[in-house]
This record gives sequence, structure tokens and C-alpha cells, in this order.
Amino acid sequence: MDDRLVASAPPSHPFNVPMLFSIRLFCGAITILTAFASSNSAFAEVDFTREVQPILAKHCYACHGPDIAESGLSFVDRESALAESESGEHAIVPGDTELSMLVARISSGDEFERMPPEGDPLSPDEIKILSDWIDEGAEWSDHWAFVPMKRVEVPQIDNPEWSANPIDAFVYDRLAKSGLAPNPSADKRTLIRRAYYDLIGLPPTVEQIEAFLADTSADAYPKLIDELLESPHYGERWGRHWLDLVRYGETNSFERDSVKPNAWKYRDYVIESFNEDKPYDQFIREQLAGDELDEVTRESLIATGYYRLGIWDDEPADRLLARYDELDDLITTTGQVFLGLTINCARCHDHKIDPIPQKDYYAMVAFFGDVTPYGNRGDERTNNQIDLSSPELRQAYAESDRRIAEIEKAMHAIEQDGISRMSAPDQRATEGPAKERRQILKANLKKNLSDEQWTKYTELKETLASARKQRQSLAARETAMGLASYRSTEEPTRLLFRGNPHSPADEVGIGFPKLFNADEPAAPTRGTEKGSAGRRRILADWIASKENMMTSRVMANRVWQFHFGRGIVRSTSNFGQLGTPPTHPKLFEWLAFRLMDEDWKLKPLHRLIMTSRTYQMSSQNRDDAIAVDPNNDLFWRFDRRRLSAEEVRDSILAVNGSLNRKLYGESVFPKISDEVLAGQSVPGKGWNVSSPEESDRRSIYVHVKRSLLLPLLTAFDYPEPDRTCDGRFATLQPGQALSLLNSDFIHAESKILLASIGGSEQPNEAIVRKAIQSVLSRQATDIEIAEGSELIEALAAREEVSRERATQLYCLSVINWNEFLFLD
Repeated sequence: MDDRLVASAPPSHPFNVPMLFSIRLFCGAITILTAFASSNSAFAEVDFTREVQPILAKHCYACHGPDIAESGLSFVDRESALAESESGEHAIVPGDTELSMLVARISSGDEFERMPPEGDPLSPDEIKILSDWIDEGAEWSDHWAFVPMKRVEVPQIDNPEWSANPIDAFVYDRLAKSGLAPNPSADKRTLIRRAYYDLIGLPPTVEQIEAFLADTSADAYPKLIDELLESPHYGERWGRHWLDLVRYGETNSFERDSVKPNAWKYRDYVIESFNEDKPYDQFIREQLAGDELDEVTRESLIATGYYRLGIWDDEPADRLLARYDELDDLITTTGQVFLGLTINCARCHDHKIDPIPQKDYYAMVAFFGDVTPYGNRGDERTNNQIDLSSPELRQAYAESDRRIAEIEKAMHAIEQDGISRMSAPDQRATEGPAKERRQILKANLKKNLSDEQWTKYTELKETLASARKQRQSLAARETAMGLASYRSTEEPTRLLFRGNPHSPADEVGIGFPKLFNADEPAAPTRGTEKGSAGRRRILADWIASKENMMTSRVMANRVWQFHFGRGIVRSTSNFGQLGTPPTHPKLFEWLAFRLMDEDWKLKPLHRLIMTSRTYQMSSQNRDDAIAVDPNNDLFWRFDRRRLSAEEVRDSILAVNGSLNRKLYGESVFPKISDEVLAGQSVPGKGWNVSSPEESDRRSIYVHVKRSLLLPLLTAFDYPEPDRTCDGRFATLQPGQALSLLNSDFIHAESKILLASIGGSEQPNEAIVRKAIQSVLSRQATDIEIAEGSELIEALAAREEVSRERATQLYCLSVINWNEFLFLD
């Protein structure tokens, strides 16, 4: 049994795919460049934008880039790179590496002569790429992501089985050029489990697997995909991907980490949007400008909660700096999530790598000029709680408030007349705290008023009590977190010298980054009727436009990423020059157009991807393919992966029958140990334990308190919600084994699992058989039954534990098997 425990062994395959996945997320340009070098036979010549430019950007731009041109040498464009340096030499001589100073300096064995002077030297593969490129003529082209989109033709291939789905044609064509064959298809049991987790994040039941295996029709698998896409749990799975991107949290962070009221309604909006297959362009517009659309709806107002998801300091040392930090968070998230650009790198100076000047950054800031801070300490709700009540109810509240104000005004006038007749000390006391004023009025008002005044005052007091009681009888208002108020934009946005808000410089109007070559937007002449500036609508329309060369590319790449474990562009939120080039540029471009052609809907793209032979391939390794493409850049197999944090917890609850599948609603608070709660500044504050039934809801509904994340989720790489996360770790580390072997949660759930299969009084063989069937959705083998029975007996005899405890520990061990925690 030990070989099946996470605590003691990785998956049983030649190399650790989940760990490779984790490494790949952070290797950046180096990994992909070496991969391209190793499989360079797939290209007729060196590709500048995919292979050369990332090397120059990474190793050379710091000294010879857009800001600094040491020795008169710059590599930002071909003319500058081929020019004579101050020393009279040429860094690059097309067609001649021997005369090219660049090659001599990067390959020098003298550490004082070798470039770059700081950091790691170029690898042999990188040196070879630059040398081959120079030998081939040093052709220069624009960065692949900064050129307009262009439709491509599906390649014609000689394999009919790989021609039916366009995705397969692109992948097969690339494999064939590299001398590789794709893996055969995975078996049906593997496919159904893969599909269930990819689309709804839950394991299939035994009955669902058996029904799929028994269906021998040609459309059995496409029907399965359609059923899963229509499941309401699809939105929970894919909505979670989006929440990672927009740094979803329900508290402010910092020391107090106070709750953000109604943040959960934004989460539900996201889930519902995915379930409805809301067009992505509409999804963009609602979040960026849901309050400025032609048709403002309840949904679109909740969507503006996007602006309230980030961290908020309720007591900043420098309020102006805090304001610009909040704006920078918006620029960072919006730029990376929707456009795949690190525009935020230009806050203090021109972008060091990409053609994004500092002015472009502040032109983007200007779009958000009317966005108020999350709140003011002690009055946070004013800025961020939108009244979603019906017009009739809002009118009733308005009339009630007006009536109460009129009564209070009349009473105040009588009070002031009486106060004017009081002694000087009493008059001064009524100007102090409200409590003292009330005491003075209670003791002295009547004797300082005429009988007529006192009668009138008494009547008004009774009328006020009645008006307040009537107001309390009104139906409760519905509120949601979003943009409830706006900041004046009369004061212009200014470029900040070195990003310092106390050093404003030139005025900057709204504008799109120059690299897009888009027409300058016309600033709205007036704001909307609600009071917003109308600028965010301009930004939203531009981002959601089919003419925007980034938007569909970025989203199509994300869909691919969440199906295959990595994007065609691995750096999914950075399409700039330090990002990784697409491994399949033509497929990448084709998918971006396909998304738009399907009216920006994601479900058709899911269906196309998941019914491809590429997606259905086996994950088995092959020595011949590993020798050529060890990182699986060419997609010759499907990558195995470890379950995500939410999938681990939800699957445990699902297999023992305790998962509460209720959709939507307020967040829940599962029990957390006192030891973990003690880590807070005020232990336990803000964590109200829910009922057992509510605690067993899916993990997406667990309250996201930034300073107190659920320990089991963090052990399995739940992301830090303070900033956008475009790809999670997939680590294998001791904390995971400890959580699944020793935590109170796993022992409680193992006990529930044992009870769900009939308890400990059954024969060992029955317990083993039922536990494996419940957890792994398959029949136990004879060897597993024998070993499991032996383990139960050994625990009872050697460890001297009760039979119930021994059988419970066996159930716990099955939950730890790699077959449960990893997906083929």
C-alpha cells in the first residue's frame, strides 16, 4: 500500500509531470527557448520574434535597450543594432558571425569581456540561436504579439483521422515536421474522468462511468461533453479560473482585513455568466463599464464589483499614494487579464522591454479617473454598495427618508428655540456630543418652551416614531458591491515623475497604448446621468472589439491553458517581449479568430477542443518522443496533472457522499483549528463557523478571507488573492501529505466514508472493495483486496487500534492514492 501514498511516492511514471508543470509556470523565456533550440528541426530557419527577440530582451535590453544605449549600441530595432558602435565595431554583421562583435562577446571565456556583465551568461543553445540568425542574414521582424491578427488556413495533412478537427490538423502538421507521431487515444475510463474534472471539477460516479462505458455509439463522447457543458457545475469550475485572474477576495487585507459586504454576489455573477455562456465581449463590458452601458441591468451593476475586489488599506500613511496604488492595481489586473500586457511596468518610467511609454500608463489611468476608492474608514459602504432594489421600493424609501427629515427639522427648530432660553453652560453642552445634548433636552427642554410649543413638539415626536416604524416595515433593500459613487474628473490626470504622486508633471488624457496603433479616443463631453465620467465605456468597447489584436488571443489561449495545463503561449498574462512565444503560432491565431467567429462564446470552443484527438490522447510517455520534445511542447501526448486545491477538497466530500451541491448564495465558513485561528491579530475574528451541511458546500463558496485561507486549500497551492494569478503552482510537497494524513478534516471525512460504505462490522474484503469503488469509481483488484485486508489486520494487531479505527485508517489511505489525486 505504501507505494500509493502521496507521502511516500510521486505518480508511477518516468518523470514527475505535475512537478514539471509547476516548473514550467515559472521558467519563463529560458524554458521555451531551450525547448525551441532542441526541436529546431521543425523550422527551416531561426524565427526572430519567437527565438531571437526574447534573448535580446532578457539579456541585452538592460544596457542596450529603449532607455539606455551604452557604447551607442541598442537592440530595439534593426537599424540601431546594425549601426556602428562608439568603438567603431559592429555588434551584428548580417551573414558573418566572425565579424559580429555580439557573438564574440556573448561567447567569450573571459568573464570581464563576456556579455552580459551581470547575471547568468547565455546558454550554448541561446548562443547558437543568435549565431544561426546572424548567419542567415539577421532578418528583423516585429514582435509576434504586436502585429495585427491575420487569418490562417488549416494545413492539409496526409492523415485522414487527424484531418476532421482543425485543431488536430495544426498539431499533427507540426508533429510530422518534427518527425514525431502523436500518442494513441486514451481509454474511455480515462477520458470520462478527464472530461468531468476539466468541465465541472468533480469526479464521475461509478454509475456515470459504467453508463459511458456501455454506450458504444459513435457520439457517446460528444454527448458526454454536451451534458457536462450544460451542467450548472460547469460555471463553478470555470468561474474559479476567472476569480483567480481578477484576484477575488472578500476582505480588505492589511491588519484588520475587514469583510467586503456582498462580494460573494460578484462571484455568483461570474458563475452564472459562464453557465449562461455569456459572450466574452459582453462579459468584458459588464465588468469594466456595467454602470455605463446602454442597458444597465442588475447583473451589469454587480459586475462592477470588479473594481472592488482588490486590497484596500483603511488607514494609509499616505492617502494620495494609496489612491495611486489602488489605480495601479486596476491597471495591472486589466492590462494583464484582458490584454496580456504588463502595462503596470510603465508606472515610474518607460517600460524597459515593451514599447509602452510612461505616458501610455497614465493615459490608461485616466480611463479610471472616476473610480472612487473602496471607501473611507468608518464609512466604507457609501462608495461600494449599490442599491439594487426595485424602483418602487427605492421610491418608498426615498419618501420615507424625506418625511423623517422634515419631522426632525421641525423638532430641531423647536429644540433650538428652547435652548436659546437655557443657561449658558446648558447651551454649550447641547453643542457637544449627541448623548449630552439628549440629556440636557430631556431635563430642561419642557420648562423652556411654551405650552403650545411643547404640545407641538410632543406631537412631532409621536409622528417621528410612527414614521420610523413605517420605514422599518418596508421590505429590505437589496444591495451589491460595485461602483456606487463616482469621483469628479474635473481635475486632470497627470503623469507622475518617477511615479511619485507628489510630483505631478504633464497633463495626460485618455488614450490607448501606442503599440496598438488605434485611433485616439474622443473624451466624453459630459458624464452619464448617474454621474460617472463615461470613460470606462470607451475603454471597455475598445478592449471588447474584434479589432483589438490582443483580446481574443489572450482569452483563446487561456481556454487552451485550462484544458491542457499550459497555454500555446505559456506566459498567459504577458504577451510582451519577455513573454514566451507561441509553440503553435498558426493554431494560436486560428483559435483567436474561432472565438470571435462563435460570437465570443466559450462553450463552442470547449466542445471543439475536447472533441479533438489532441485532447483525447493518452498521457503515456514514449522514449522516442521524450528524446525530441521532453517538455511536450509539440503536444505529442496529454500532460498528467495533480488535482487543484478545490478539486481535492470537493472530491473528498463527493466520494463520501457529504458534498452539498447547492448553487450560489452567501459564502460559508468551514471549521478551522484554533491553532490556525491564533495566527490572526484578533484570533477567530471574521470567521463564523457554518453548519456542517453548509460547510460541506463546494470550495468556490468558501469565504475568501485574505489573512485566513482554508489550510487544506493553501497546502494544495490555492493562490494568494492579493494579485492576479494566471496559473497556479502544481507542487508536490510535505504539507500536502500532512494535510491528507494527519488533519482533523481528513480523519473526519474518512470516518464519514467508512460509514457511507456500511461501517466497520463488514468483512475486510467488503470494506476494501467498497472503499476503492467509492473513491476511485472502479472495481478493486484481487491484489488490492488482499493487501488492503492485510493492512487492516496489521493496524489492529501491531498498532493496537480498534477495528473501527483500523478500517477508518484504511479508507484514509485510499484517499491518499495517486490514482485519486492525479489526473491522466
